[in-house]
Amino acid sequence: MEVPRITWGPGRISSRVPVLSALFSAFHLLALAIVLPAIVWRAAALSGPLDPAGLRRVFAADTAWGVAALLWLATGPARAFGPLEKGTAFYLGSRLFYLKMGLFLAVFLLEIRPMIALIGWRRALRRGATPDLTRARFYAGLSRIEAALVVAIVFVASFMARGFGYRG
Repeated sequence: MEVPRITWGPGRISSRVPVLSALFSAFHLLALAIVLPAIVWRAAALSGPLDPAGLRRVFAADTAWGVAALLWLATGPARAFGPLEKGTAFYLGSRLFYLKMGLFLAVFLLEIRPMIALIGWRRALRRGATPDLTRARFYAGLSRIEAALVVAIVFVASFMARGFGYRG
């Protein structure tokens, strides 16, 4: 059995290696399947009682969100700028790609405060201290906004993949 080889070029992958492209696409979509429920779950947990069981739910949802974010960050740039998909020229030539990246950036910026706070909560609990939970409802609200933005990203990405917004 011959091992497929990758042909590197301007956004092209050898037709002999469609599996690699499919795997990156699947992992990218898997990240979405994890991130959206994780954000919603975290928002619900942050809105509920923040007793030890409630905090475990918050941290479990937050961990799932973090894993999904890492998976997204590992697969997204490889798909957009590597030889796996339509090619860099396609993505950079699409107005919707910039909208998608703007929405992603908005999610990232909204996530900074809850991420830092939850890291602090975890540290406080490890030290045996009581974390400051006064902004939990605020972080729940940010999570809900993030969830809505992720849904918007899905729609933008779907239209972008079909050539809408392409200026090339």
